[in-house]
Amino acid sequence: MPYGRSGLIAEQMVRPLAERGFQVLVQSTRGTFGSGGAFDPLRCEREDGLDTLEWLVKQPWCGDGVVLYGGSYLGYAQWAIADAVPPQVKAMIPGVSQSAFTLDFVGKESFSLEATFGWGLQVAEQEGKFALLRQLLRIRKEQRAWYTLPLERADTAVLGRPSDYFQNVLAHDADSPFWQVLDHSGRVADITVPVSTVGGWYDIFLPGQLRDFRTLQEAGRSPIRLTVGPWAHISTGGGQVTTAEALDFGLALARGEQPAERAPVRLYVMGEEKWRDFPSWPPPGYAPQRLHLHPHSTLSTEEPADSPPDGYRYDPADPTPAVGGVRMAVGVKSGRVDNTALEARADVLTYTTPLLKKDIEAIGDVEAEIFVRSGLPYADVFVRLCDVDDKGRSVNVCDGLISLTGADETTCATLRLWPTAYRFRRGHRIRVQISSGAFPRFNRNPGTGEPRATATTLRAADQLIFHDPVHPSAIVLPVREAD
Repeated sequence: MPYGRSGLIAEQMVRPLAERGFQVLVQSTRGTFGSGGAFDPLRCEREDGLDTLEWLVKQPWCGDGVVLYGGSYLGYAQWAIADAVPPQVKAMIPGVSQSAFTLDFVGKESFSLEATFGWGLQVAEQEGKFALLRQLLRIRKEQRAWYTLPLERADTAVLGRPSDYFQNVLAHDADSPFWQVLDHSGRVADITVPVSTVGGWYDIFLPGQLRDFRTLQEAGRSPIRLTVGPWAHISTGGGQVTTAEALDFGLALARGEQPAERAPVRLYVMGEEKWRDFPSWPPPGYAPQRLHLHPHSTLSTEEPADSPPDGYRYDPADPTPAVGGVRMAVGVKSGRVDNTALEARADVLTYTTPLLKKDIEAIGDVEAEIFVRSGLPYADVFVRLCDVDDKGRSVNVCDGLISLTGADETTCATLRLWPTAYRFRRGHRIRVQISSGAFPRFNRNPGTGEPRATATTLRAADQLIFHDPVHPSAIVLPVREAD
């Protein structure tokens, strides 16, 4: 636990378990809240976690049933050790988490500014007096700092000093050896302890979490559970379900009993607004369907005919904003929101189907192939899937971004959007947004090719989106017609 052994987070974790029969042990991460050593975020969890378990099982008050439990960083700490736990560990319940923290944020193809910057500031100041109050008071200052150039000075603009974590994510891409010690994804197939993992459709860690579950599934591990709800990273609903899994799944196994019978995968199907059970992830029976971009802002399953490209101008000095969706920052709204104002911007294109004659379900991985040419060699492509209701209100379902090099030549941008489970209702329409950013969720592309940490020049560019037989731009949805 890097956030202290007392306070709101610990209270929410400990009380429900202690009241129902658990002895609860909370360990501070090395170098935090009185723990010895220096705090080096995420890099010592395997060594320290295994040492703690070795000590724990030797204590006279420790029984034969140990359960690992917690969300986010605490879930990552479980993934870091789960392949090597002693036999006393009977279950693990990681929430909104995955086995390779940070790596998905720092890829060369995209950089998650909001999450890395905000968390870096949080842990840099969390042990001072009135830390939470100071965090709330500095929201506006933090939001102004997103625009700092060069970006490597943004943390100092808020804290008066650098954040070690933020400086590291600026300095090292995902393929750097620096992050190797954080990547435990290669250990997941060797985990034999039962796992129940809880996530959210708008959580920052969802793709990695589903990758980890699928690895366990393909390795034939049992029992394993996956629960995904309509939540973002910071969510009371997700926390409540994670606690419920600790009591139903974890406590039963710790007592040598079988947990209540349940399907391996339980998903909240948005649009239908209903929980449903499935045998696997991704669920069977959903086939890829291409919805092609067409002239006049239309979207359909038909192949595109000859047509000129559509265009817009992207200016990083006035970046296309992030609106709802996958967010993790104090003072911003995440999840499903009205996209009306966003879609009215001149730097956002939309493509929309006719009214649906039947319900259509999309459950699984979502991809897009967008043919683009920019006035500059460096450009981003952001794609968002939306549901337009019978009143014309557009609500975001899932999205993704990729950074391109060589974008001044016609290029196919292949994106993997966030996975989803969504039912598009009869009488609604499916919409695809195309733009060149979602700031500050993703760092703005300056258009110059300069390193993200030291870029100081912003260059606007005209972007072209193609939809013709040679360049059949499309979004690819895993669909079936609903029953």
